[in-house]
Amino acid sequence: MATRTTTQKVTTTTARNGTPNPTQPTQASLVVERTGPLALVQDAGRFGCRHLGVTQGGALDWISLGWANWLLGNAPDAAGIEIAIGGLALKAERTLRLAIAGADLGATRDGEPLAANGSFTLEQGQVLAFDQPRAGLRAYLALPGGIDAAPFMGSLSTVAREQLGGLDGRGSAIQVGDRLVAASSTPQRGEPVRELPSLSAMPTDEAVLELVTGAQIAHFDGASLFAAFNQPWQVDSRADRMGVRLTGPVLRCQAGGMVSEGIPLGAVQVPPDGQPIILLNDRQTIGGYPRLGALSPIACARLGQCAPGTTIRLSPVTPHQARTRYLRQLARWR
Repeated sequence: MATRTTTQKVTTTTARNGTPNPTQPTQASLVVERTGPLALVQDAGRFGCRHLGVTQGGALDWISLGWANWLLGNAPDAAGIEIAIGGLALKAERTLRLAIAGADLGATRDGEPLAANGSFTLEQGQVLAFDQPRAGLRAYLALPGGIDAAPFMGSLSTVAREQLGGLDGRGSAIQVGDRLVAASSTPQRGEPVRELPSLSAMPTDEAVLELVTGAQIAHFDGASLFAAFNQPWQVDSRADRMGVRLTGPVLRCQAGGMVSEGIPLGAVQVPPDGQPIILLNDRQTIGGYPRLGALSPIACARLGQCAPGTTIRLSPVTPHQARTRYLRQLARWR
């Protein structure tokens, strides 16, 4: 298990070799002055370990994390900070360039507004703060090269339920006094500034989510299938990184008892009450409820920005369509 070597509480600054340095840190870093409801280290997640009962974790809106990294020239899957709802405040120990993408959480630099999507320089001593959601739920903060911390199973992604990943290796959320250390010590001054292309707007009142049909869909009656794809759903308040419950028409499935089976990202399970649950990054690895299919990767990212009360419409797509759109997004970061 990784130790909390990069996130000691800040009374004096400590270099990586353990030598005290009370005046100047040896790497560009941010000190956490205030935390909000949930700020987590996230990257692309863990893969190849679900047979061990370990879920993938990773950024819910992987597209926004990718754009924040792209702005700094990082790999799209480099670890950043997922800031849910806002409330986070960070002070720069050294001047460094940062980028944010995703939800508009009213970001400010020493009280002056910042664009919701873009890169900027934070001078030594300046404070980057996030307020409350204006559009979307989760903003992503990228540091040069990603975040310097010890990975577990090939990832820094925080999964609180399994006590894995994060800055301390134990799945803890970011805490006051933690240091976020940039993985790259390359100076950021004078480097070309990238401009984001036109991005899809954050979902507000309604979102269309593409769903690859399959699994037990043939066991749902015709009326339920018509309702699933032709009537609106609402995002319930019972939503977190494990899954999002939808409320709307009651879906009925004639499948009998099921043996638990592997659950993919975006799986749309329908429990006995007929109200779907869309399973996300921190989901359990197996489940025994019938499924309509699974959301596409693009739709999973979009769902991660949908607040409770948002209207959802499900739109069926083929696996080829979902894969093509996924690869098209990856190609935009090359």
